Amino acid sequence: MHTRTLRPLRPLRPLRRGAASSAVALTALLALAGCSSGGGTEAKPPQPTQRISDDQAAAVPDEQASPAPKGPSTPSKGPVLPDAKLTPATGSFTGREKTYLHGRVPENMDPAAVLQVGQEACQRIERTAAHDKDAAIGALIAGDVPSADDAITQLCPKQKPLLSAAATGFADGTRKKPAPGTYRALTTAEGCTWKALGAGDKVLASGPGPDGTKKVTAKIPAGTRTFVSSGCYAWLPA
Repeated sequence: MHTRTLRPLRPLRPLRRGAASSAVALTALLALAGCSSGGGTEAKPPQPTQRISDDQAAAVPDEQASPAPKGPSTPSKGPVLPDAKLTPATGSFTGREKTYLHGRVPENMDPAAVLQVGQEACQRIERTAAHDKDAAIGALIAGDVPSADDAITQLCPKQKPLLSAAATGFADGTRKKPAPGTYRALTTAEGCTWKALGAGDKVLASGPGPDGTKKVTAKIPAGTRTFVSSGCYAWLPA
């Protein structure tokens, strides 16, 4: 009987750095696969959040021709949902919300999505006014917040004074037959220029008109037929 000589076991070689990283990554992937399998049950993919599409948003009437309140919403172009069908999936709309939605919701559109447009307009104006009242008024004058007029009138009436102030101003660009007086630009950015033109496009007054604080004022004389400004955002009586 021959005696078999056992060879000493070789010590295990340490994994190389790259191999060790691969092993750790593989272990992590296997662990994630085990968690997602749920004991053989296939995990359900997350449901996407329902959002209003660009086409749907375009179908919502946008009342921005004037910064002054217009009262009830203007009916949407095309067929709209009757008031009896203006109901959310859960809960109910308030009286103010129903008034805002009246005539604004096209058929086959979720009324809650249309309401959200108005609510977001209120939130933008409220947040802006809390930080800079002039900036909020300027946004209303320039029409930067969609559906802001009706939204404020029906959904956040506390902001009506901003609408009243915006009604006294006008947007940057060309203004026909402006009321004479002194106006201030609602911007401190450089590059704001203006000129007041009379008969035959004669320049009656012009300039950036800085007052030493990066603010721009414009004095529109009587007889001005056209007031032209650029880079001034919006104007309010000084």
